[in-house]
Amino acid sequence: MISYEPFYKTLYRKNMTEYQLIFKHGVSANTLHRMKHGKTITLKTLDTLCFILDCPVSDIIEYRKE
Repeated sequence: MISYEPFYKTLYRKNMTEYQLIFKHGVSANTLHRMKHGKTITLKTLDTLCFILDCPVSDIIEYRKE
């Protein structure tokens, strides 16, 4: 299962809010909603988040074996 828990830790560490992602960087509120509820996002979105947050993919998602 893919977890977005690292994403929220990265946001905190980078001192950025979801509000800033939406209104300053143009990330869709629907995308953040999907992540909050553990649903899939596209690789393009993952790439965009990595660019905005200047971080590797592992700072956004992690795989958890269940």
